[in-house]
Amino acid sequence: MFDTNITLQQFLDAIGDTLYMVGMSLLIGTIFGSILGVIIVVTRRDGILSFPIIYTILNIIINIIRSVPFIILMVAIIPLTRSIVGTSIGTNAAIVPLIIFITPFIARLVENSLLEVGPGIVEAAESMGATPFQIIRYFILPEAFGSLILSLATATISLIGATAMAGTVGGGGVGDIAIVYGYQRYDTFAMVSTIIILILFVQLIQSTGNTLARWVRRR
Repeated sequence: MFDTNITLQQFLDAIGDTLYMVGMSLLIGTIFGSILGVIIVVTRRDGILSFPIIYTILNIIINIIRSVPFIILMVAIIPLTRSIVGTSIGTNAAIVPLIIFITPFIARLVENSLLEVGPGIVEAAESMGATPFQIIRYFILPEAFGSLILSLATATISLIGATAMAGTVGGGGVGDIAIVYGYQRYDTFAMVSTIIILILFVQLIQSTGNTLARWVRRR
């Protein structure tokens, strides 16, 4: 039996903090990331609203943000985080870099999902006189919905990993338990328990995503 100084309530609070960080950052990141993903699909050179300048600018910005490891990004934007939430420590502070981290990631996932839609569907929509907005709303998005669900599951799993890293700078959540108790206090029980919790989260999210995607594609 492992010796530990951590209580069940601390674990429950940490899980709650992790769910809060993931939920808030995923919600906001999905909104902005989806918009960006749609824009870079329709404005590419062969897109339905071709605008290469906008595509190039957004593509570069997305690539720059995605090239920065989350732990570095989190530290680099501390002044921005402090100006928004008034502090650089805690769950609310961790949400700011999490949103910046996940938005371009989701944008790329959305882009890939939308590009999987066959050009014949777009051509058929155009032949029926559909406007660009109608093509996106009623043809491209419904066709890519199953793939978008899997993409959202992937983004959620990446966010869980990022929240764990947020614990290194006092971001709260299960990552904070792993750092403060598992690493700094050599608490093996805390470290093992944290790993098990993260594995369960990932398995649940991926299984749910796979199930929903199969259900959508069968309809």
